[in-house]
Amino acid sequence: MRSGIRHKLRTPQGITIVAVTLVLVLVTVLAPLVWGHTATTVSVAHRSEGPSAAHPFGTDSLGRDLLARVLVATRLSVLLALGATALSVVGGAVLGVVATVLPRPLRWALTSLIDILLSFPWLLLTLFFSVIWGAGATAAMLAVGFAGVPTFARLTYTLASSVSERDFVRAARIVGVGPAGIVGRHVLPNILPPLLVNAAALASGTLVSFAGLSFLGLGVQAPAFDWGSLLRQGVADIYVNPMAALGPGIAIVLTGFVLNSVGLLAGEAASRTAVAHRTSPPHPAAERPAHQPAEQAAIAEIEELRVSFPDRSGQLVERVRGVTLAVRPGETVGIVGASGSGKSVTAMALAGLLGTEARIDATALRFAGIDMTAKPTAAERHRLGLELAMVFQDPLTSLNPSLTVRRQLTEAVEAHEGVPRAESRRRARQALASVGIEDPDRCLRQYPHQLSGGMRQRAMIAAGLMGQPRLLIADEPTTALDVTIQRQVLRVLRAAQRETGSAILLISHDIALVSGFCDRLVIMKDGEIVEELPAARLDEASHPYTRALIACVPHMTTDRSRPLPVIGEAGTAVEEVEEPV
Repeated sequence: MRSGIRHKLRTPQGITIVAVTLVLVLVTVLAPLVWGHTATTVSVAHRSEGPSAAHPFGTDSLGRDLLARVLVATRLSVLLALGATALSVVGGAVLGVVATVLPRPLRWALTSLIDILLSFPWLLLTLFFSVIWGAGATAAMLAVGFAGVPTFARLTYTLASSVSERDFVRAARIVGVGPAGIVGRHVLPNILPPLLVNAAALASGTLVSFAGLSFLGLGVQAPAFDWGSLLRQGVADIYVNPMAALGPGIAIVLTGFVLNSVGLLAGEAASRTAVAHRTSPPHPAAERPAHQPAEQAAIAEIEELRVSFPDRSGQLVERVRGVTLAVRPGETVGIVGASGSGKSVTAMALAGLLGTEARIDATALRFAGIDMTAKPTAAERHRLGLELAMVFQDPLTSLNPSLTVRRQLTEAVEAHEGVPRAESRRRARQALASVGIEDPDRCLRQYPHQLSGGMRQRAMIAAGLMGQPRLLIADEPTTALDVTIQRQVLRVLRAAQRETGSAILLISHDIALVSGFCDRLVIMKDGEIVEELPAARLDEASHPYTRALIACVPHMTTDRSRPLPVIGEAGTAVEEVEEPV
């Protein structure tokens, strides 16, 4: 954030905005002290005079200098506008964030109330509250502030909802970060840029609303005065002295411009931060463990798992149908299937990452003895944060764009082990080095957008190695990468497994890739396991769908003059009849 602001301040636009803002701040602070006496001194001999060298904006009906009154009114006008804006922003942000973490029925009730309030025009709500609380500066500030809460609440809720289901938020839940930590560290920093811009726009709108209330006699009352009350007095003399009305109007326009510019500057700086960071690998033939893991108690157990989601009509649609699976310590299991086969939903259910809308039924769903169908205790969350790691498909969405790699790697161990910051940094450097990143110190200082796709995926794997992982779930970790980087990532996964002794659950649609990496394959279709067999015996597959997946993989002897087979509706491989292009 600081580096983004410094970069923006060096531009001509940034320098201009800072200069104008400084002038506004000085006038707000010093005007009542410098021109306060002139603004209130009555001079009957100089009543209703036009602009002159002594009085650039002229005088009012009591002979008071209008320019001095406009300058002095800056403090009250700006402070009231900022106070009402703060009330709208804080109230709206709290309501919007609370709505994202509430259970579904309460969330629906709260968002419905917000939508009902939004159906009324802002000015109408402002006038309504003004009538209730009466005329006066404080009442007007409360009226304008409360009238702006629904708009900001809806904006915050929409932005927070779009971020709360991102992969890096799910990863934070895996390491045991609570709702407050997720909101404060992962959600709010990523929605800050649009919030700042809209807060600035709201401030300028609030300034105009105050002027309107005072113009109508519902705002600041005599003997105090703001730009709105000066505008009301000046309109009566507009044909005699136009500057009596134009002066306050110019002040309102210029201040609104400054507020909007400051918001844009802060928003762009925050966006720049939020969007803007070898070991010798083994031979592929040696990537598989030298021996199969001995028969041990399963680290992950899934028995008769069924997962359903409601459709638009509220009817439950079953996506996973009776899946039974076990993963033993040190074992590498691959789940293969086409898109929509239920493989990722199965893994998410095991990790406890499905949303509240998912209905999960299972005879057993356990990780390391922890019942994943029940709400985990504090001790279980501590274990999950250190013993269960997950690598998602797209590392750019899996890593928080507003946090450095260091902060994301050290989060779990600082939260669950209470290690000092220096020790967590040392472990982060060691984890990055173990996944083949040559300059760990530089990588720790960088943001995700500054890393290549392969480097981001290595950083995700390093994050999983920060604890004592017993199971690493890799959900299509190589899909978005080219074949060279895919091979490197798989080697890193294998090295991490050898170092920690963890089991790996690899999810992919590429049966060739999985068969060369895993000990055992699980084939899923339409939410069910249709076949399970050792990877070394893949050529003995008996199910038509498994054979179809194998047939669709090209090899060195494939006839390139014919199109590749595709999987038909029956789940078997069929030949395309069209000629290849």
